[in-house]
Amino acid sequence: MKTIIVASQKGGSGKTTLVSHLAVEVERAGDGPAWILDTDRQGTLSRWHESREADTPQRADVPFSKLSAGLDALDKQGAAYCLIDTAPAISDQNTKLLRLADLILIPVRPSPADLWAVSETVEQVRDAGKPLLFVITQAKAQASITAQTVAVLSQHGQVAQAFIADRVPYAVAMTAGRTAPELSAKSPAANEIAELWACMKACFHEKKKTRKVSNG
Repeated sequence: MKTIIVASQKGGSGKTTLVSHLAVEVERAGDGPAWILDTDRQGTLSRWHESREADTPQRADVPFSKLSAGLDALDKQGAAYCLIDTAPAISDQNTKLLRLADLILIPVRPSPADLWAVSETVEQVRDAGKPLLFVITQAKAQASITAQTVAVLSQHGQVAQAFIADRVPYAVAMTAGRTAPELSAKSPAANEIAELWACMKACFHEKKKTRKVSNG
């Protein structure tokens, strides 16, 4: 099982939207079973899941003190991916949580405030020794600030080629316990999420190839 943690110190960066949409995409792409886990006290991801009519993805309710054992149990049950939402804070809990990840997604809105805040999150990830992938969220079409944000982030790690644009369907879908691709399977939002998931799978594939070369 691969554990994907979505983390950012900055509130409003789109963590919960990413976790919910990617978990559903895992199932839509036939790569499941997918599980989600909510470690944010606000519980937005849990409320989204409770509003959902579909049976997938499944949600695990695991106390933080037993999180490692809970992930092991999901692995033994045959889970393929577990996506974890985190609180927008620099905390000991998040520091410990990052050490359980196979990949850490860091959503960043193309704005100066988000760029200023991302450095502490990156430092946490580096301390944990885990691979990261930046994801541009709420991107504005043809905005120079988006290109500038990519240029800055590229100095610290890989940036996903698939951007998540600032689209109304993302918010509309979340209020109904759904995702934007479920509202319209051929929409721009659906393409964005599918492309992002493909990019993430490529990260795992490249990591596996690197291991094989180093052991050979």
